[in-house]
Amino acid sequence: MDNLRGALLMVLAMAGFAIEDSFVKYLSLTLSVGHILMLFGLGGTAVFATIALVSRDRLFPRDALRAPLLLRNLGELLAALSFVTALSLADLSVVSAILQAQPLAITLAAALFLGETVGWRRWSAIAIGFAGVLLIIRPGLSGFTPVSLLPVIAVFALALRDLATRFTPATVTSRIISAYGFATLVPAGVGLCLVTGEPLMPPDFPLWAFVLGIGFGCAGYYGVVAAMRVGEVSFVSPFRYSRLLFALILGIVVFAERPDLFTYLGSALIIGSGIYTILRERRLARRGRTRIAGGTAPLS
Repeated sequence: MDNLRGALLMVLAMAGFAIEDSFVKYLSLTLSVGHILMLFGLGGTAVFATIALVSRDRLFPRDALRAPLLLRNLGELLAALSFVTALSLADLSVVSAILQAQPLAITLAAALFLGETVGWRRWSAIAIGFAGVLLIIRPGLSGFTPVSLLPVIAVFALALRDLATRFTPATVTSRIISAYGFATLVPAGVGLCLVTGEPLMPPDFPLWAFVLGIGFGCAGYYGVVAAMRVGEVSFVSPFRYSRLLFALILGIVVFAERPDLFTYLGSALIIGSGIYTILRERRLARRGRTRIAGGTAPLS
């Protein structure tokens, strides 16, 4: 395994996602959330469906209507709706900071709904991480806005998506899964336009920003897959948090954002607890393998 190469690929992938987020925010100045969902849904579906066809995948496998894949698509839809709406209304840096709590939400959901054992150390890390989220959104204080809750919804929707992915049948390739995830955004965008009274045909918008947004998003997706293949997951995963660094830079330079001290402190708590959780899970996995090799039961 080439961990350094994997880490570099992960950092580049996170830069791609942060740039994609910036283009989404830029497009929200001229497009509604419904139009953005439609356009990115169509663009992402076209890209991954084409890759699937070139790879000779079946576009409509039998297992496409299984519950895990339907739940995954639901999580993708809710996450995209919440995230894009949040980007159109709130600072890029704030939205990205809250989104970094996703790994903690996955651990929390796995413990509550899948029966996975989580010790007091990781429970403490989860509590500290979500305390960081509260520090950023500051409910009950003058700096609080309801819009801050949208990225929190996105965090738990992404946790649903990722946990459902674990149970997706192996007969459905990752390319088809990705294509279906983007495809669900199209009817969601159409429905949102109908509800809000927006015309289905989007107004004039900077096409170059849309094309670059799709390009950087797909490049980010490819980078994550490549990073996980060439490096150890436990080593590469913490570099996901570099996305926040890129988002902060883009927010300050491009959108003239000025994150306050609470945002920085909350981000530090989220990232610190998230990295600790990843490293703790890595240590427990190694200890479990050692005990199995020695003929004893693994620790829970």
